[in-house]
Amino acid sequence: MHNQGLIIDLYHLTMAQGFAEQGKADIETCFYMHFRENPFKGGYTVACGTDHLAALIDAFYYTDSDIEYLGSLDAPGGGKLFRPDFLERLRSLELKIDIDAVQDGTIIFPYEPILRVMGPITDCQIVEAALLNAVNFESLIATKAARVCQAANGGAVSEFGLRRAQGPNGGLLASRASYVGGCASTSNVEAGKRFGIPVSGTHAHSWVMAFDDELEAFRAYVKSFPNNAILLVDTFSVEQGTANAITVAREMRARGEQLSAIRIDSGDLAWGSRKARRMLDDAGFPEVKIIGTNDLDEYTISSLLDQGAPIDGWGVGTKLVTAFDQPALGGVYKLSAVREPGQTAWCPRMKISDTTGKRTYPGVLDVRRYRDAGGALNGDMVLDAAQGASEDRIIDPNDPLRRKDLSGGSYEPLLHPLVRQGRSVVKPDVEAARARAQAGLAELDPSRKRLLNPHSYPVGLCRELHDARDEFVLSHKR
Repeated sequence: MHNQGLIIDLYHLTMAQGFAEQGKADIETCFYMHFRENPFKGGYTVACGTDHLAALIDAFYYTDSDIEYLGSLDAPGGGKLFRPDFLERLRSLELKIDIDAVQDGTIIFPYEPILRVMGPITDCQIVEAALLNAVNFESLIATKAARVCQAANGGAVSEFGLRRAQGPNGGLLASRASYVGGCASTSNVEAGKRFGIPVSGTHAHSWVMAFDDELEAFRAYVKSFPNNAILLVDTFSVEQGTANAITVAREMRARGEQLSAIRIDSGDLAWGSRKARRMLDDAGFPEVKIIGTNDLDEYTISSLLDQGAPIDGWGVGTKLVTAFDQPALGGVYKLSAVREPGQTAWCPRMKISDTTGKRTYPGVLDVRRYRDAGGALNGDMVLDAAQGASEDRIIDPNDPLRRKDLSGGSYEPLLHPLVRQGRSVVKPDVEAARARAQAGLAELDPSRKRLLNPHSYPVGLCRELHDARDEFVLSHKR
């Protein structure tokens, strides 16, 4: 990965220069990231992008070319925007931050810290845009993929959205996130090479139209790819295409080969798949599967299955990689504590806001996931790691009258070391992330996985953090 120092918003650099000039560059700080609502009006979010973030941090430095560009920027009021001494400071920058984060594939929920960044304020501030960019986008896509795969009810889902993705890099990261979220494969060959994801694909309508007739096209394709024999049957009509596919299937069987599947990409998929299934079964090919494509998402897949569509696998593209119909996760990055050099105690910081839901949490934040005596998920507690929690009870951050006792079982920390002193301490593992997501989804109560009006998962503050937040608000009200 080439240097990432300019994956940054300009105001991070102007603040960094200001902090240096005001003698605050070495103040120790604690920032955290969270989000306020699950995407797609759902009941959960699949964390993704922290592995990518670790690689970004390793590559976060400035080249001579970067410094030359920054030095060329003019200030709106005249003169240059950045001072030479500040630019030299950037040239020799070595991040000294520690990052703790949820692991890729972890199931997460609103209002809990999913990343904690600690270190000098300049270092913590200038990684904000790269951090949010990685985790917001990839978590959004992984969550969409999980919803689509859930709707498919065991049918394999292939992601093939590259042509509709927001640029090559967006398509690449969407392919990885889709695999973490549960997709079985991708059409994106670069993603296959880069991340070790299974790749899949057959042929387009143009293959059929390049020949004089459909049957000739089918025969030619299976001759070239007898071990990847999936035929697209809707170029002219599903009924005609399926009949031609059956002819080819008979010829393959006589040669000791097998037609794997047919694909339907247009028309009424429920009607077309039922018609094709009857034709295949009557012809003696019950093992030939049916793959459905055509602008699908979790709702259309769910509807098709409710209608009894005998579709075995799915190809999902546009609405998956573009996260239709929610374009952003909305994760935010906030300062929660500061400490002067040489001090041991942290001073809490908090955004109060006139909007209660936008109030942040003060302190060095941590999060625990509780299980009941039987091992089932019970709720998550947000706490100040410096204070701890005196009891296993949580208070809803937006409704203090809603409380839940989490005692009687066990808990585990959700934040794990990702970066230490500016260097990653994890090795990206897409298979581990995928397995983690599948395990986490499997233990979620079905009511929290409903596509419509899911039951909310309990996330709350420990009593000490709740009281500290209230005291902070009261002390700063005039």
